[in-house]
Amino acid sequence: MPQVFAAPVHALTVYGEASKYAADFQHFDYVDPDAPKGGSMSRASEEIGQFNYLTPYVDQGISVSQIDTWVYAPLAYRSLDEPYTVYGLVAQKMERDPDNLWVRFYLNPKARFDDGTPITVEDVRYTWQTLITQGSFSYRPLYGDVKDAVIEAPGQIRFDFKTGTNRTLALDLASLRILPEHWWKTRDFTKGGGFEPPLGSGPYRVSRVDPGRSVSFERVKDWWGKDLPVSRGLYNFDGLTVNFYGDTDVARQLVQAGSFDYNREFSSAGYVVGYTAPSLQDGRLQKTILAKRRPVAGQGFVFNLDKPMFQDRRVREALAMLWDFEWVNGQIMRNFYVREQTYFPKSEMAATELPDAQELSILEPLRGQVPDEVFDQVWRAPKTDGSGYIRDKQLKALKLLADAGWHPKNNRLVNAAGQPLEFSFLDGQGGFERLVLPYKRVLAQIGITLNFRRVDSAQYMNRLNARDYDMIVVTLPSNGNPILSPGRELYNLFGSQSARQVGSSNAMVLRNPAVDRLIDGLVAANNRNDMLHYARALDRVLLWGFYMIPNYYSLGTPVVYANRFGKPAIEPTYDVGLESWWEVSRVPLSNVQMAAQMAARLATQSSVSNDRPAPTPVPETEGQ
Repeated sequence: MPQVFAAPVHALTVYGEASKYAADFQHFDYVDPDAPKGGSMSRASEEIGQFNYLTPYVDQGISVSQIDTWVYAPLAYRSLDEPYTVYGLVAQKMERDPDNLWVRFYLNPKARFDDGTPITVEDVRYTWQTLITQGSFSYRPLYGDVKDAVIEAPGQIRFDFKTGTNRTLALDLASLRILPEHWWKTRDFTKGGGFEPPLGSGPYRVSRVDPGRSVSFERVKDWWGKDLPVSRGLYNFDGLTVNFYGDTDVARQLVQAGSFDYNREFSSAGYVVGYTAPSLQDGRLQKTILAKRRPVAGQGFVFNLDKPMFQDRRVREALAMLWDFEWVNGQIMRNFYVREQTYFPKSEMAATELPDAQELSILEPLRGQVPDEVFDQVWRAPKTDGSGYIRDKQLKALKLLADAGWHPKNNRLVNAAGQPLEFSFLDGQGGFERLVLPYKRVLAQIGITLNFRRVDSAQYMNRLNARDYDMIVVTLPSNGNPILSPGRELYNLFGSQSARQVGSSNAMVLRNPAVDRLIDGLVAANNRNDMLHYARALDRVLLWGFYMIPNYYSLGTPVVYANRFGKPAIEPTYDVGLESWWEVSRVPLSNVQMAAQMAARLATQSSVSNDRPAPTPVPETEGQ
């Protein structure tokens, strides 16, 4: 390939639109650039169970996700207040071919691993090659359009693409967190490095590992990237600890007892009534919902389409009709949640209206391959009155099931071969039994048997990889981060090629050529408008396929934390922004004490400059 050069830039966006922050920006809006360094924070992991290795780049069970965000520095940092924009970090500058056939990175000569070794383009190439050959399956479709990585000069590397249609590929490559080749070449990457603290290049290093239970991190005080605009105001704690618990109730009790500082709550009942500590009354313990503007990842009960009983859409539609969300939400979840009506909740990618002319032009070539409803109906989840009596839904479901060949016999629904309609729900994380047992009861009333199976996390991962289940609950994507500007990761979620791949997130085992074509079109879109139309068409086809019983989402991120931290005045749109917090006190403060601390800090800042950020607002709390 000829040595073509475009204009080096400090940031990349998906469709070449202008980034929010100019080349001379000093810090992101959602940080306090003068936040003090020091102190500590301990938190509960978001994973349930014990971790069995550290680095989260392989499919071996439970890892420590914070290794990725705290220990390894990426080529470019993803902004938390733009849909998908990255700003140079390890890569000082970036270039992108106008025809999207390659991307070039110029490394920052200051970039170092913790042992003082410079980060080289050889490390960059090694990282890419290692991830696609030895890493998690998800990296293969993500980087599948990369043809080659060409080292052009010391500190300069170019990735060539097979086609110019994948608009997110340059940013996906820019998001690579660079691994040290000299360290990993003597270790087994496929086992995730075990419990050995990995050599990193980011703002923190692993300082202590209690296998399966906790990992502690210490701030790298002479970190090479600490003064860059993308880092200013972030990574303020000297020490961070992530604790793993096998039971959410245990974590809930321990955070109230002051054993750790921060708990991300996933249970509505736990959040609403599970916190009774006196410290809530004066604010020493805060309970609030953050990131309310953030889109959320989809979640639902998925059917394993490899199972013969689920291969008829009418069966799936009938079963989806019988999960009484309104009763479950009111009686069990304190009306805390909103029902999902899309695979892209709280996103402009959701198909919430009838398709317009542009979307119809995308769907029309698929007529006959997709349900007719996608052309003239908006999908809506079945709704009940919340009384628990859903005889009307049961009658409709029985009609659909009869059309699909299931008829009553001896108080059970059976097919022509006399086989009963019976399936199991496999739960590997706990907490879903209370949501599934009411469903089991409703199904039993019309002759369908649902069995609930609870297994430990290790067994669950083995069965997930083997596709050995009938129904499970999934989050899309599995890391819980919402899809903001989708690309090739959709092949991993819904593409035919990933249906039987170990480590893929296609838990419904979906093989649908029409879905593949829609993902192809979305990935190849040349602007955000076209991408949105393909995304809505995809959403519509998935919904009307009844591959999943959509669950619910909260209005933000429920958290409970000790009131001893400061937060920037502006919250990031797409994240809680925990890395921007800082320690105010070693012990939790009451609301009155925290307000006094913030007022004193504001006065100090104002005496230095009138342009400093506003003080952190007093956090809301239900006990106030």
